[in-house]
Amino acid sequence: MKASVGGYARASSLDHALQLLASAEGAGRVLAGGQSLVAAMNMRLSTGDLLVDISRLSELSGVSDEGDTLRIGALKRHADVGRDALVCAHAPLLAEAVHYIAHAAIRNRGTIGGACAHADPAAEFPACVLALGATMHVAGPHGSRAIPAEDFFEDVFATAIEEGEILTAITVPKAGSGEAQVIEEVARRSGDYALAGLCLVKRDAGHRVSLFSVGPKPILATGAMAALDAGDLDGAVAALAGELDPPSDTQASAAYRRHLAGVLLRRAVARTEGGKA
Repeated sequence: MKASVGGYARASSLDHALQLLASAEGAGRVLAGGQSLVAAMNMRLSTGDLLVDISRLSELSGVSDEGDTLRIGALKRHADVGRDALVCAHAPLLAEAVHYIAHAAIRNRGTIGGACAHADPAAEFPACVLALGATMHVAGPHGSRAIPAEDFFEDVFATAIEEGEILTAITVPKAGSGEAQVIEEVARRSGDYALAGLCLVKRDAGHRVSLFSVGPKPILATGAMAALDAGDLDGAVAALAGELDPPSDTQASAAYRRHLAGVLLRRAVARTEGGKA
């Protein structure tokens, strides 16, 4: 199939992009890397929209050190996230996740903001920012908003971004001394979507565990987190099984995904403790 597009406009600034979206009266779509949007358009899942191209807005790219946090521009491409020195040093979970994302062509074009705004429940970056306790920054016709990652992802391909708003940046807490951040996933082939995936962040303040490809959105496993904080790995695995309601499909059953989640949690904990995964 060929995409059906209502129009195309390249934004020269963030303000210009917001004006273009406002003029589209609800029929505007933001084009960044295009790796998800163009595929949806080719399948006629999105038709007749005005494409607002923000891919050349330098104000939405780059990574900056803001003291206790890193600010990552929404247009930072996957591959660039993986090799950025600040990200590798202070948010290694994001850098490691890049190795699991699809294939080189996707990693060279896709953006971290696009991945989070698209909110595919099987994608790595949404689960990563949830595990890190990130803050999502959006701009719109009524100003800017900062949304905790816990409140950002709402359902399958649905986020707290409102009509006319654009995700501009993500801020993540910088890793503390001795902090461990790991991601584990199981896929049938390299580059395939994960059958199940898990992110684990171990901080002095406690553990954060998020999962992907096991529900309609990335899941923060609070019961498993509390058990890990208490030093009870078996309890954490049991709590995790009770927190998940994964789907069954042609790739894996719900029971298998629930089993994989427990296996991945044990692997991740072993890595944070210096053992073998």
